[in-house]
This record gives sequence, structure tokens and C-alpha cells, in this order.
Amino acid sequence: MCYICYIGGMARSITQRELRNDSGAVLREVQAGRAVVVTRNGVPVAELRPLAPRRFVPRAAIAAAARGAPRIDRRRFRADLDAIVRQSLDG
Repeated sequence: MCYICYIGGMARSITQRELRNDSGAVLREVQAGRAVVVTRNGVPVAELRPLAPRRFVPRAAIAAAARGAPRIDRRRFRADLDAIVRQSLDG
């Protein structure tokens, strides 16, 4: 996406000086979910945006998924790996 799309309505544009002077307020704004484009001499140079929240997956859900996964024949799996991976250490 081009920076004009962000500045036009999706994100607020601030100067480098505003980021320096009001970094706490700017970061609170980003933490609240709003993207901010930082400009230097009128040219966009960075975008601050919130990170996607981490998703916690319970151990029981992982175990259930593993129980439902297909079985792997370890001999065939090893043969397939040996066919494509060079096993020597001499490079």
C-alpha cells in the first residue's frame, strides 16, 4: 500500500519532532490500535502500527490435533530425507 492511502484516512501522519517530543502519547495511540505514519521533512519514512496479539493455544488442543494427524512411516520418512539431504560433513 502506498503511504498516501495511510495518510488519507487509515493512519495519522506525524512529524519526526512530534514523535520525539510526544513518544509516550504516540505509542499509547498505536497500542490502542491506530497506525501512525512518521514523516521527515514532509516525506513519509516509517509506519508505527500495533502488533497482532499473540494467540495462546492450549496444550490439550495441540495434543488433540496430534492424535488426529496421520501416522508417518519412519523408515519411508528417513529414506525420503536421505534422498534429498546431503548427509556428509565435508560440505
